[in-house]
Amino acid sequence: MTAIAPRSGTASLTRLLLVATVLFGTVFTALSGTASAHAALTGSTPADGAVVATAPKDITLTFSEQVAMGDDSIRVLDPDSKRVDAAKIRDLSDGATVRYAVDLRSGLSDGTYTVAWRAVSADSHPVSGAFTFSIGAPSKTAAPVPTEQAGGGLVGALYDIARYVSYAGFVLLVGGAAFVLGCWRRGASVRPLQRLVVQGWLALTGGTLVLLLLRNPYTNSGKLGDAFDLAGLQDVLTTKTGAALVSRLLLLGAAALFVAVLFGAYAKRGESQDESERKEAGDLTLGLALGGTVVAAGIAGTWALAEHASTGLQPALAMPVDVLHLLAVAAWLGGLTALLVSLYRAPFIEGAAVRRFSRVAFISVVVLAVTGLYQSWRQVGSWSALWNTSYGQLLLVKVVLVALLVGIAWFSRRWTGRLGEPSAKAEDGAAEDGGREAGAGKETGPETTTTATTTVVTDSDRATQLARQEAALASARQKRMRDADPGRTGLRRSVLAEAGVAVVLLAVTTGLTGTEPGRTAEREAAGAADGGTAAVANQGPLDVRLPFDTGGPNGKGTIRLTLDPATSGPNVMKVLTDGPDGKPLDTPEVRVAFTLTAKKIGPLPIVPERAAPGRWTADPVLLPMPGDWRLQVTVRTSDIDQTTVEKNVKIG
Repeated sequence: MTAIAPRSGTASLTRLLLVATVLFGTVFTALSGTASAHAALTGSTPADGAVVATAPKDITLTFSEQVAMGDDSIRVLDPDSKRVDAAKIRDLSDGATVRYAVDLRSGLSDGTYTVAWRAVSADSHPVSGAFTFSIGAPSKTAAPVPTEQAGGGLVGALYDIARYVSYAGFVLLVGGAAFVLGCWRRGASVRPLQRLVVQGWLALTGGTLVLLLLRNPYTNSGKLGDAFDLAGLQDVLTTKTGAALVSRLLLLGAAALFVAVLFGAYAKRGESQDESERKEAGDLTLGLALGGTVVAAGIAGTWALAEHASTGLQPALAMPVDVLHLLAVAAWLGGLTALLVSLYRAPFIEGAAVRRFSRVAFISVVVLAVTGLYQSWRQVGSWSALWNTSYGQLLLVKVVLVALLVGIAWFSRRWTGRLGEPSAKAEDGAAEDGGREAGAGKETGPETTTTATTTVVTDSDRATQLARQEAALASARQKRMRDADPGRTGLRRSVLAEAGVAVVLLAVTTGLTGTEPGRTAEREAAGAADGGTAAVANQGPLDVRLPFDTGGPNGKGTIRLTLDPATSGPNVMKVLTDGPDGKPLDTPEVRVAFTLTAKKIGPLPIVPERAAPGRWTADPVLLPMPGDWRLQVTVRTSDIDQTTVEKNVKIG
């Protein structure tokens, strides 16, 4: 079947691109609000909100995975916003525990101190945060707590755009070239396909250069002007991400040579009628396929070496799996784009080429399913993370989009089976019409003789008008040929729908690389929680009642304990012991203890003073941090009769 590209398809293509752009923008807006921190702060000493009796010697931070920190990565500010740290980071990591510390100056006064930190996680994303602790008692502080997330602002937006452009360029470059080599060799001489692949190379190269320049301000200052700081760029080149970006640029140089051969010598040999040259084209196909696969895998590896796959569980297996996943995405979505361009812009496309791409797409989907399941298990970690974390929610969106895309592809396969094969007459007519259209703009130059000038120009104008009329007739004939094949019409519509979904799918896939994995997010949440089960939440002073029975005479009663204001820091505690009749029960001794199991703090013993029969007080009761604490109260009613009752309570 010969498929001449009709101009009437331009409007439909424009509408698709408009809708896809709106959908892409919607997804991009949603993704911009997701957390991009992939290393989580799981603990600190002192903890956030803690009140300590004496000044600590240092501040330690514990992370969920490896991070890179410089000497200025941890800053400690006193209540007057003056820096009190030694500005020298110490690496205390041991095995799977990732911990860093900074020493504090001696002689720190009481009050509230602010700790601001900034680092780069092992998967290349910047992370930052801040918290406060108090010495002696909380106080007012003039130190600002940074609220802007690392990698945000204008630099962060530009960096994210460059990431999206890079992924899109990779898909077009690799998928378009694979479509030509594996599905439609004659497409190497089709200009629209050539432009598609070259544009993919330009997008990937330009995006990589922008990422390299923005890397320094993205992870450090956040100022756009620092993109051209040579010292900062030199520092970037020593990092894992910088090395990956430089390697990608070098591989893109090899890719440029590949593209030049594909659309140069290979295209000419494929069109040649000479048998020896056609045989050489077959040998060149094998060489280009092998070389192109190596280059494409190398480019995909630059992402695997610097992002999610290089950290966490089983990196030695995760990185090659990630490369396979990226190659499958490019073969499917990039090939789909190439097919769409061929259906709308190429003079014709063989039905056999469409069927070959259908098989390639099926294999790609199988590879995506297998590698995607492994990546999901590795990054999500639990069923609850699928709906409780941003990463899991985006992954569910991706699964739905893939299912939708596979469903549309099923219809495309049905239309592919209905495609007619091109006849020789149709191909000759298409070539003839194409030649007429191509020559429509040619004009006969005027004669040099002065007396004949007017006549020659007039004849040239008439010839041009006739050529344009013939071109219009040829276009109408092409449209009739296209409309006469319902298989092509249905295929174009289904592929158009596939491309629209694929644009959104690519946006979600790219967004997943910038979103905190579910496994890490849950670990961060677990670190932020202070443990305890069935804790009693309080919105003000704590007031609990606990029945007790020591087993001796007059050993039964009720303990009523109040803690005001029931927050970290100093509190006032009162304990009342009442008998079964509700009257005060005079007991020889009452002891209280608080334990924060999650942080391995305590038990903190408190011995209240007897204020009256059955009435005990303690002031102050210092609790170092908020959380779910285990409260234990021991009551002694005689020399030998005593009991301990307990309850989990919420502090802070």
